[in-house]
Amino acid sequence: MTVQDPSPTSGPHPSQVTFHRSELNVILSLYGRMVAAGEWRDYGISCLRDSAVFSVFRRTAEHPLYRIEKRPKLRSRQGQYCVVGMDGQILKRGHDLRMVLRVLERKLIRAVE
Repeated sequence: MTVQDPSPTSGPHPSQVTFHRSELNVILSLYGRMVAAGEWRDYGISCLRDSAVFSVFRRTAEHPLYRIEKRPKLRSRQGQYCVVGMDGQILKRGHDLRMVLRVLERKLIRAVE
């Protein structure tokens, strides 16, 4: 009987980038606050070969308002996390997910009359 090491391509989707549970906790915490404020209503998660994307929608079947992207290849350069606006402009990029998401938390701060 011979024992073979599992190949690096074994498993359902080994070449996909995904969000870790701790990353999703941070993102979903912000998402819950924005839903409670009435700003966001739906989301979608895409796990691609080179990135993982959390898209935020105001309404279903609409273009995403924001995309929270994780690109591990940029980890040593600009940072693996970024927030992209509806027009494709990068709003914030960095190494720390909480710091990157602060650009979206500013939407929660409103003047009280």
